[in-house]
Amino acid sequence: MRAFFYLPTLLLLAACIMQFAVAQDLAPRAYIITPLHSNAVTLTESFQSGSLIFDGAVPITGATAKVNVSVFSLFHSLRLLGRTANFSASLPYAIGNFNGIIAEAPAHAYRSGLLDSAFRLSVNLVGGPAMDPATFSKWRQKTIVGVSFKVVPPTGQYNPQALINLGTNRWAFKPEVGLSRRWGHWVADAYGAEWFFTTNPEFFSHNQYNPGTIAQTEGPIAAFEGHVSYDIKPRFWASFDVNFWRGGATSLNGVENPITLQQNSRVGGTISIPVSKHQSLKFSYANGAYISYGGNYQSVSLAWQYSWLGRPN
Repeated sequence: MRAFFYLPTLLLLAACIMQFAVAQDLAPRAYIITPLHSNAVTLTESFQSGSLIFDGAVPITGATAKVNVSVFSLFHSLRLLGRTANFSASLPYAIGNFNGIIAEAPAHAYRSGLLDSAFRLSVNLVGGPAMDPATFSKWRQKTIVGVSFKVVPPTGQYNPQALINLGTNRWAFKPEVGLSRRWGHWVADAYGAEWFFTTNPEFFSHNQYNPGTIAQTEGPIAAFEGHVSYDIKPRFWASFDVNFWRGGATSLNGVENPITLQQNSRVGGTISIPVSKHQSLKFSYANGAYISYGGNYQSVSLAWQYSWLGRPN
């Protein structure tokens, strides 16, 4: 019975690997603008593998996770109040295996299904008005300042009776400010954001271990991100990426567990290679630089993108 008591904690924190693979990713050049009516379809395949750090909160050892995440994304640029703006939508699907030793008893879990989808609206405030392709071809970037707002609705696979879920059964919101500055072939990016979460009203509830209802809440998370990239050729670039986030302590029925406060950082690199006029490939690698609590994983991803200009039919 003791193993069953700790199993939800193991699986909940294992699920954080998938959630933060999406929520705390590294996205270089996120605020560089494009011509009006730019469109892109992106298919991304990523693999995360690593350990889970519990900081002595529970008697769990050897906790590991291996997760494959496939993401289908759409992008479209538009004019908003005379400024360049863009909208993107992402639909992720995950397959994960989780293992650990809980109170000397081995535990394993497998899940396959949809993660929560994500929608983002970004608007340029400084550095470039909305431009058609002809005007954009003559424009040269200097300093860009933009803002974005990301929404993650509870669209992922979720069963309140299950020990592990791919969805979070809550909404998440991320307002962000981004700065991008170019010096010749070099581009430096810096972003600052805050994540906010609504309550999951049915966390591990209505089952044989807990016939009642548990409400789970998570505190805000402050997130910072920086990138330095270099243009090798047009559309062919490479970057060094780093981020840091702090917060996210969780509570069950109003009782907070301060050990779950996260103070984590990741570093990595990205390279984008054009393969034709409309297609490109992007390779990324990231690993934990400092992990106080949660998933300490390494991530490898490959993305294929098809882009074009023109209004959607």
